[in-house]
Amino acid sequence: MTTSNDILSIAGQRAQTGQFPYAGAVTPQEAFALLQGDPAVKLVDVRTKAERDWVGQVVIPADQHLAVQWNLYPESVPNPQFLEQLDALADKQTILLFLCRSGVRSRHAAKLASENGYTRCYDILEGFEGNKDSAGHRKTIEGWCKAGLPWMGA
Repeated sequence: MTTSNDILSIAGQRAQTGQFPYAGAVTPQEAFALLQGDPAVKLVDVRTKAERDWVGQVVIPADQHLAVQWNLYPESVPNPQFLEQLDALADKQTILLFLCRSGVRSRHAAKLASENGYTRCYDILEGFEGNKDSAGHRKTIEGWCKAGLPWMGA
């Protein structure tokens, strides 16, 4: 059985190998296992409110699910209050798992949070929907949804 410490160790190894400027990276399955294993772990969904409302969102306990937009919708500009909003919701020593659509914005968010004193930031690889398949569809080749983890659609 894989423990939370095992998962965090693997995530840290990924960070070293990839030279990530944050604590590490986890698969969607590893992120879910961490959330189930420790109620203090927080998932930070950095997608826009519109994405969460129209595409879907993870189903985890509400106190573990933080929503802090990386970009604003419909403006599609960076959220100037990202760090301020994160500060209001999370402690700097909390394990934070950053999630976006496919794993790009979450990497940026984990990096920025790490640069600002958050010591346990992890990117969720593949994101909520994953990359597009050959037909241009998401949720078919990778990501939280494809992994069969709990989520609900709009």
